[in-house]
Amino acid sequence: MTWNVNSLKARLPRVEAWLAEFEPDVVCLQETKLADDAFPHERFAALGYECLHHGEGRWNGVAVCSRVGLTDPVAGFASAGPPDRDARIAWATCGPLRVASVYVPNGREVGHDHFHYKLEWLERLRADLDECCDPAGKVVVCGDFNIAPDDRDVYDPSAFDGATHVTPAEREKLAALHEWGLVDLFRTQHDEDGLYTWWDYRGGDFHKRRGMRIDLVLGTRPVAAAVTGAVVDRNARKGGRDDPPSDHAPVIVDLDCAGS
Repeated sequence: MTWNVNSLKARLPRVEAWLAEFEPDVVCLQETKLADDAFPHERFAALGYECLHHGEGRWNGVAVCSRVGLTDPVAGFASAGPPDRDARIAWATCGPLRVASVYVPNGREVGHDHFHYKLEWLERLRADLDECCDPAGKVVVCGDFNIAPDDRDVYDPSAFDGATHVTPAEREKLAALHEWGLVDLFRTQHDEDGLYTWWDYRGGDFHKRRGMRIDLVLGTRPVAAAVTGAVVDRNARKGGRDDPPSDHAPVIVDLDCAGS
């Protein structure tokens, strides 16, 4: 499961209730907005999870949590090079899978310095895969990519003309990850449009079904062969002022690892 929780401190009761109900084996979280020493390891341990968290207490922060073992943790990029300026990626081995939780930079607007950082960040992710992973192995990279892979993944492509998340440059960087050997696991189960993972808080976008699919679970072909189902839990996006939700919904992919 992957979920941009938009502040774990604000959503912790929601996240705990969701995990208690659905009990996924591996959980990737993004935008925790917590420093490492503030991550609630005890609360997750009570639910059976061992966690790796990489955060600074600002707007980023990622975590990998597992009920099937967690070894070889790496907070940040695994490949050689300077450390990232933000806490946006964490790697760990969970059972048979090498897993990364990623929070790709938003990009802000085309041409902005943050947009160039986004493209460079995606190149660095590809370098991680080249240097540290094997496309013939069982690798999963999931999280908030801040990219809609194609026009099916945007409620109205014309509304984003000239904006980030849909530009050819961003989609080309995502395509490079596919070329390396990653498959969009959700799309192995669903071809249709209108299946979104993020909706703006403003304008009633969630209720009007004006969203984007930007939270992705990518896996190598051996992982793709083990997929038995995939779903976006829209119910987790519901809520009012007394119990405000994240603007993202969880994405769940079921794997038959024993049979793969």
